[in-house]
Amino acid sequence: MLPPRKLARIAGPLYLLLIVAAAFALSVRSAIVEPHAAAATADNIRASATLFRVSFVVDLSANLVYLLTAMALYLLFRHVQELVAAAMVTFVAVSVAVGSLNLLNQYTALTIATSDAYTRSLGKAGADTLALLFADMFSNGNTANAIWYGPWLLPLGYLVIKSGYFPKALGVLPIIGCFAYFGWLLTTFLTPDAPAGIGSTFLAVAGIGEGAFVVWLVVKGVHLPAAPARSIPNPDPARSPLVAAPVIAPEERRGS
Repeated sequence: MLPPRKLARIAGPLYLLLIVAAAFALSVRSAIVEPHAAAATADNIRASATLFRVSFVVDLSANLVYLLTAMALYLLFRHVQELVAAAMVTFVAVSVAVGSLNLLNQYTALTIATSDAYTRSLGKAGADTLALLFADMFSNGNTANAIWYGPWLLPLGYLVIKSGYFPKALGVLPIIGCFAYFGWLLTTFLTPDAPAGIGSTFLAVAGIGEGAFVVWLVVKGVHLPAAPARSIPNPDPARSPLVAAPVIAPEERRGS
């Protein structure tokens, strides 16, 4: 069993790598996919097909890193409450499965936009529209997956608070982030005409909650509580083997 400090040194860089990989893939998609513009989106995909493929592989790899991060955090926190730590990993495992499957929509958009077969069969306008449809399906699926990658922050925050390894505020922030993801999810699907800034605000709050914990984990690691001093009881002089036996004079041994 690895010590807590070593587990923290494993979980921290993994979590940071996850955030960097997800941010890269998101930035690529945001630059290429133009909402409600099928022709522009398809043209962007064709012009940046290699970059779009790289973002797909990075996003797919990030799902594996996500699961490894959760497993490292499970080992770090399972002594606090194993059932809560197991629930944390369960949420992540389901999110990874859903997210990996959803990535097929992104790859299908790439395939349609770059394949002449679809252009010949459907015409350029039809193929472009279909490519945008699958790109939108990926985006919607990624938002819907927040129902899984949001709640994992709830047990994580609880474990951070109860472990004593970190300041308690670092556990409160992921819990707030969990509800921020829910706010983004509900705003996206229940109020599609809401200003875009609302959803971005929810995502920013969630990002702050996760980011603060990751920075602390990478820079500071864990603080191990000092072990209580063990008191050593005073030995009974009458029973201690170190107490010297009384010296008896020779004349006392011979008797009177």
